[in-house]
Formats: sequence, structure tokens, C-alpha cells
Amino acid sequence: MAPSRRSFLARLLASPLAVAYGAAARALPPMKITRVETVYWKARGDAPFWPHWTWLKIDTDAGVSGIGETYPRNSAEAAMAAGAAPSLIGRDPRDSERIWADLYRSFDFNIAGGTEMRVLSAIDLALWDLLGNSLQAPVYRLIGGKANPRVRLYNTCFPYKYDFNREPEKIMRELIDTRGIQAIKIWPFDGAAQRNRNQFITPQDIEQALEPVKKLRDAFGFAIEIAIEFHAQWNLTAAIRIAHALEPYRPMWLEDMLMPGNYHQYRELAAATPLPLTVGERMAGKMQFEQLLESRTAKFVMFDVTWCGGLTEARKIAAMADAQELPVAPHTAGGPLLFYASTHLSTASPNVWIQESCQRFYERDWPAMLVDPIVPEKGYIQAPEESGFGMRIKPEAWNHPAAVRAVAGRS
Repeated sequence: MAPSRRSFLARLLASPLAVAYGAAARALPPMKITRVETVYWKARGDAPFWPHWTWLKIDTDAGVSGIGETYPRNSAEAAMAAGAAPSLIGRDPRDSERIWADLYRSFDFNIAGGTEMRVLSAIDLALWDLLGNSLQAPVYRLIGGKANPRVRLYNTCFPYKYDFNREPEKIMRELIDTRGIQAIKIWPFDGAAQRNRNQFITPQDIEQALEPVKKLRDAFGFAIEIAIEFHAQWNLTAAIRIAHALEPYRPMWLEDMLMPGNYHQYRELAAATPLPLTVGERMAGKMQFEQLLESRTAKFVMFDVTWCGGLTEARKIAAMADAQELPVAPHTAGGPLLFYASTHLSTASPNVWIQESCQRFYERDWPAMLVDPIVPEKGYIQAPEESGFGMRIKPEAWNHPAAVRAVAGRS
């Protein structure tokens, strides 16, 4: 090794942060996973915080724990987690890469994807949370530090105070005035997709769907960003027609217009419009994202850390996008840990365009279940400085009487 390289590595390894975490890691006694617990609710109306996720808790014989999360097939995810628990108990939780690879290969016998990848994501997040807790360090410090001390946000308009189809300008005005957020995501074309069974769209359908877009541009001009979500509802012909109609309004992106995996069709769509496309929230694993990146169709790469394989896999996907000089835009329209974990990843990643947030969650739902939940300020979010992901669940939420709990292993 050349002297300059040796001296660089010596300086890197001797940095105060690396020394501190290295010393802390060496001082830790051996630890083994002893217990895996899942908590979920059968319906969103079962609790005052609109739950639609499964929490997974991993305990160790060292008294250190970590929390993971996935959604929305709760009973199936809890059952799959219980099935995976025996292969976790007795292992060192700090060996997260080996655990990930072993579980992935095991799950692949059942066709890795769907519930298997969602459960693997929850397990992986719990291991990262546990590692941060064991080192008394926030996770973003363990994966690269502050590439972005603050992460820019857009708002996804889940049901709350106003209907985005009728009064989108009221949502945007309130977000600007109270949170400083100046980007919004709406899905005004979904109604036409449902009416027409995803088969066609008429000029009248398009005019109706454009109304909230026009209201936002009339009220705020191009001082705000507008993202249009399509939930993969359309065929190629309809998607091209819709994209052409949206071009004068210059949305930030068109999201998931077609079903994921149809890269030839996505190439045709990308060639038919100058508007940028984003794809990926439903995709799982770096191999699927490799195909997306090779297609050169998406200008933004979206992933969900509770679906794609957890933080371990999301970091690799973000790095793959960075190698293609593409930004990422994490999807967070799920449970609270999804937002926390995504914020840590966005903080440490050098190629983040913007991150999703939901006003309803941080204003209504999270205060009912979390201790001092993080909230946007001046259009941005900051990762908490507490250990792990920094999400602290109120005991009354974890032990809610309507929650379905299951435990594998010993206390």
C-alpha cells in the first residue's frame, strides 16, 4: 500500500468519532439475540393513532433492544417474523450483513419478495436500531454522518383537514405558513382510473383531474413543487396522454405511472415526455433496482426502507443511484419508524433530492404514540441525536389493549 494511502487510512481510523465508536464497540460484552416480539393492530380504527404497520422488537442478553417496522399486511408479517425468529435467536445482532444474506437466501426458497422482504426489512431496521443503542450513537453517525444536516421535505396529502382534490391550495398555504414546506404530492387521476377500470382516460377525465393542479399553480405559481402520484394505475397509452396534459404545469415528477418492472414501456413513456419520472417504492432488493437503473427511465429513484430490504439494502440502492448520478427520494407514507429511519439515511446520503412527509402523521397520530416526535421546521427535518433511530414509543401505545402481540424466545 502506498504511503499516502496508509497515512490517509491512519488519519481516518484515528478520527475522534471513529476512535470513540471503535472503543465503545470493543468495550461491549458479547451479546446474543434472545427474544423477538411483534405488535400490530387488526384495523386502523383500533387505536387513536391510525395504525397500519407491524412493529418488531429484538431483545438481547445484554439488555439492549432494537425496534423494526413494516406494513401493511400485518398478520402475515407477524406470522413470517415468528417463523424467522428461531434463525435469529442465539446470533450476535451486530452481524447484520450476514444475517441479512442468510435470511434473504432462506426466504428465496419461497420466492423472495412481498411478505418475506417486508419482514427482512423490519428485522434489518431493528438490528440497526439495536446497534445504535448499544453504541449510544444515532444511526446516521454509523453510516456516514451528516452529508445533509437538514433534509428537505414534501407533503403527501393523506386525509386530514382538507381534500386535495377540492382545496389543495389550503393545504399548501397551511404547510408554507406553519412548516415552511413548499412541495406537495397529490393523486388526482386515481378517480378516473377507478371509474374506467384502468383501461382508458378521456379528455373530460383529464380536465377534471387537472383542476387541483391548476388551483395550486394559480395560487402559488412555480414557487412550489407539485409531485403527481399515479399508483401504477395506467397503461402506456393513457400514461402518455396524461403526461402531455401535465407538461404545461411542470410537475416535479410523475410517480409510478405504470406497473413496476415494465422497463421497455417505461422507456417509451420517458421518450414521449420531457417530464421526469420516478419509480421504485414498490420494488425490493438491489437486483430489481439494478434493472431500473439500467433502463435509464427514472430521473429520481424512490425506495421504502420497510419494503426494499431495510437500511442495509436501501444504502446500497442509494449508492447505486449515486453511481448513475441520480438522486433518491425516500418513500415514507407508512409507520413512524419508516420516517425516522429514512431521515437517518437521507442525512447520511450525498444524493438526496427530497423526502416524503405526511402532515397528518406528525401533527395528529405520532403525538399519541411517540415521546417527543420529530417535526418539520422551515421545510426540513433533522435526524434525532438520540441513540439508534431515536424513536421512543410510549408504553401505552406498545401495550395498547387492541394490539395483537406475539413473542418468540425468552425474556
